[in-house]
Amino acid sequence: MSIEDRRKKLLYRATYRGFKEADLLIGGFAAAHIQHLSEPELDEFEALLDLSDRELYDWATGKAEPPANVLGPVFERLRCFKLQPSA
Repeated sequence: MSIEDRRKKLLYRATYRGFKEADLLIGGFAAAHIQHLSEPELDEFEALLDLSDRELYDWATGKAEPPANVLGPVFERLRCFKLQPSA
């Protein structure tokens, strides 16, 4: 699979998480950053997408403390990501 195909697949997975808030946050992050992630960063992002929707959302929004194995550069960028209001 090419890196562009992989990015498209991950963008889709990030956008359709299972509940609207996660779709907006995680999908919004992917839409804003997926084209700039390196292959190792894509690996980390893919591992994040394999986690439970609710837990990942709660960890990213600070509602719960993430376990050490989740912490990494991509997760930190997700945690700092703020959705831009739509016009």
